[in-house]
Amino acid sequence: MPQPMTFAVAGYGAWGRFHARAIADTVDGRLVAIAARSEANARAAQTDFPDATVHREWEALIRDPAIEAIAIAAPNHLHAPIAVAALEAGKHVLVEKPMANTLADCDRIVAVAKRSKGQLSVGLQCRLSPQWGRIRALIDDGTVGRPQHVHISLFRHPYRQGSDGWRYDRGRVGSWILEEPVHFFDLALWYLAGSGRPIAVQALGAGEPGMQPVLSVLMRFPDGATAAVNQVLAGFEHHQTVELVGTTGAVRATWSAGTARSLDAATTLRLKRAGQDNFEDLPITRSGEVFELAKQTQASILAFRSGKSLVSAEEGRAAVAVCLAAEESARRGAAVIAVD
Repeated sequence: MPQPMTFAVAGYGAWGRFHARAIADTVDGRLVAIAARSEANARAAQTDFPDATVHREWEALIRDPAIEAIAIAAPNHLHAPIAVAALEAGKHVLVEKPMANTLADCDRIVAVAKRSKGQLSVGLQCRLSPQWGRIRALIDDGTVGRPQHVHISLFRHPYRQGSDGWRYDRGRVGSWILEEPVHFFDLALWYLAGSGRPIAVQALGAGEPGMQPVLSVLMRFPDGATAAVNQVLAGFEHHQTVELVGTTGAVRATWSAGTARSLDAATTLRLKRAGQDNFEDLPITRSGEVFELAKQTQASILAFRSGKSLVSAEEGRAAVAVCLAAEESARRGAAVIAVD
């Protein structure tokens, strides 16, 4: 049986702590180091994981030859420099979404990932959800037929500030479209993989493009399939809905809790087959980002060991490209006719 993979976590904010706990709890991983920039977070990291070495700079993780893999949970603008440096050092990388804030940085990561002996996976863990991931399984097994339309909506409380207010700083967050809707765009692309990449993106939202508290985005695909993504950051609690209509069925899933980190959410997953009068309630195991994060850690280790990626750099780039197209559409007030 192989020894546990030695892991470090870059960033020890709210989600960095979840990454650290997920690594420490998996039988195939061993948390050996944490990089926490602020003194308060460094103290918390040392208290939470006394056996791990705590650094104040992420560069120390790159230099340590004992570290096999790095989970990047730092603010968005640091994803690309840490990922590139880690891959160049031959380490495996699990990078939180978004992969990067710009396509140029995405391309840098894609290029270095191709030549690195380490593997890179992008943290789009919604794919592992017993709700959102099950929808893809219903597509793959032909239950709903060919997907024709996807609708994903989120109604939630405003974003937390993040350490030093980074989530409200365009230079660091990139945009609020990259912060959470990137998950939804990835799901839409994943569900509609048979339709190709979107050929038109139309976004509407009041306020500074990319930082709108209310955003609506419509996408059109080459075969006529469509997808809609809606996000409200001026609401309360955390309520997500995913709906898909196919040629032989339709599915609707909901998730509601006080926050995205809740361990006890109200969930539904309902399927209606063509020709039936009533829908079916499909069984769901415990669902939520915290549970999916733990699944992602274990699955990433297995993928790294087999020389594969759970979610590739190319897939991470595709989700970022749609986010940036939506931001451009909102700025122009017109549809963007192609997505790079």
